[in-house]
Amino acid sequence: MANDFDVIIIGSGAGGGTLAYHLAPTGLRVLLLERGDNVRRELENWSSKAVVAQARYKTKEEWICQDGTPFHPGQHYYVGGQTKFYGAILFRLRERDFGKIRHHGGVSPEWPIGYDDLEPYYTEAERLYYVHGERGEDPTEPPASTPYPWPAVSHEPRIQKLHDDLQRAGRSPFHLPVGVKLDERNPEKSVCVRCTRLDGFPCLVDGKADAQTCAVRPALEHPNVTLLTRAYVDRLVTSADGRTVTGVEVERDGVRETFSADMVVVSAGAVNSAALLLRSANDMHPNGLANSSDQVGRNYMCHLNSALIAISKEPNPTRFQKTLGLNDFYFGSDDTDYPLGHIQMLGKSDGWILREGAPKFTPRPLLEYVAQHAVDFWLTTEDLPSPDNRVLVDRGGRIHVHYADTNAEPHRHLIRKLKELLPALGCRDRLIPNQVMRDGRIPIGGVAHQCGTVRFGDDPKDSVLDVSCKAHDLDNLYVVDASFFRSSSAVNPALTVMANALRVGDHLADRLGATAAPRTEAVPA
Repeated sequence: MANDFDVIIIGSGAGGGTLAYHLAPTGLRVLLLERGDNVRRELENWSSKAVVAQARYKTKEEWICQDGTPFHPGQHYYVGGQTKFYGAILFRLRERDFGKIRHHGGVSPEWPIGYDDLEPYYTEAERLYYVHGERGEDPTEPPASTPYPWPAVSHEPRIQKLHDDLQRAGRSPFHLPVGVKLDERNPEKSVCVRCTRLDGFPCLVDGKADAQTCAVRPALEHPNVTLLTRAYVDRLVTSADGRTVTGVEVERDGVRETFSADMVVVSAGAVNSAALLLRSANDMHPNGLANSSDQVGRNYMCHLNSALIAISKEPNPTRFQKTLGLNDFYFGSDDTDYPLGHIQMLGKSDGWILREGAPKFTPRPLLEYVAQHAVDFWLTTEDLPSPDNRVLVDRGGRIHVHYADTNAEPHRHLIRKLKELLPALGCRDRLIPNQVMRDGRIPIGGVAHQCGTVRFGDDPKDSVLDVSCKAHDLDNLYVVDASFFRSSSAVNPALTVMANALRVGDHLADRLGATAAPRTEAVPA
C-alpha cells in the first residue's frame, strides 16, 4: 500500500482539478487520480461529424434507466473532466438561489451556506478561469466585490442585432460570463481564436478555460502533486470502526493498487461519486459508504434543458455565438409568479449537428441551409430534488439512473415565452417542422449539469455531507463536485463547483496545518 500522500483527489474536473490547484502551493503531498487520459490533440477535436455524429470522445459505457433500458450518457472521462467539453459559461448562483424558493413543481430547499460565504471564492474562481463579462447588465445578478477580471466578449453582428431587438422588445439581454483565454484588444496574442467550436468540443489550441489548462497543469508544476491517469477507483476501504477511509483501491492498466492518505476527496461527478460510495459498502456501512442517512444517490438533478433552433429571416454567419443571455424570466414573468428559468445562446450549429435531430433521409443541402439561417438557443429551468430521482448500483456494478420530471410546466412556459419573442427577433413566426428544427428536451443521457446526489447540510439525517463537505459518517472523506448541491438553480453549475472547491481547499489546508494558496491574480489572457 502506497502511503505517501496527505490528500488523494478522485477526479480532475471542475471540483477535483481546482482543489488540486489550490492545494499545490501548500506543500501538501497530493495524488490526483483520473480514470481517463488526456484528450488527444487532433483535427477531430473540432469536427462536428466526429464529436457530435460519431460521439468520438464520449464514454462507450451504458447506464440503465428505471424501466431497464440502457442508454449512453454524455459523459467524458479525461483529464479536466466534463470541462474539456463544456460551454465555459461560468455563472454565480443568484443570491436568492441559496434560500428556499417555491416553484410550480415544489420547493427548492435552502442551502446551509449563503451567497456571502461563496462570494470571495467566486471572485477567485472567475480570475482563475478567465471569466469575461460585464457587471450590471443582468437584472438578476448577485452583488460582486470586484468587476469581472476581463471585459465581456463582444457580440458578432447577428447577435448584436438580436441583443438590440430584445432591448426594443423591453427585455434585458446581457453578455454571458464566458471562460476563454481571449484578448480582443491583442488578437495576434490571443490564445482563443473565436471559432465555432467552444460549446461541446475540446479546444485544439487550449483557448477554452477548462480545468486541465487552468488548474491541473499549473498544479503539476509543483513537485508535491502527482497525477495518475487511466486510474479507475473501484472502491474505498475503511478502518474496522468505519470512521476513516484507509485505502483507495485503483485499477490501472489491468493492475490493482491501493493508495492511502490522511484525507480523501471524491470528485468524480454526481453520478459516479454516488456510485463509488455505494460500491464501497462494507459491514460498518452496509448501505454504502457515508450513507447512514440513506441519501447517497438520492435527489439527482440535471436541470430541465432544451435546445431551440430558430430560423433567422436573414443568414446568420456568426462563429462565436455563445455571448448573449436573458434572465428576464428567471424568477417569474408577467403571467406567472413561479420561476421559469434562463435563456442563453448555444454554440453555432452546422449540418452535422442538425442531422442528429433530423429524419434519417433529410437532404444534406436542406440541413446546411437551415444551419446557415439558424439562431441557436439553450433554455434551462430549475430541476427540483426528489428522493425518488436517484443513482443506484446493481450487484454487477452497473449504474442505474432513476429520473422523472419534477418541474416541467415552467420549462414549457419558458419555451413559449421565447417563441413569442421570435418574430420581434428577426426569426420566422412560422417555424419549420420540429423534425429539422431542434425544439425539445435534452434526454436522460444529457448529464452535463448533473448534481445533488451527495448533498450537504446541517442535519445528518437529511444530508450526507456537513457544511465543509465532509461526510457526516467519516472523519476524512470529502466530496467537492456538484454532488453537494441541495438545489440546482437554473444557471450552469461549474463556477459554483470551482468556488466551493476553493472554499473546501482552505478548510483542508487549515485542518492539515498548511497555508492555503494565495488569492489568484488576474493575468492577461
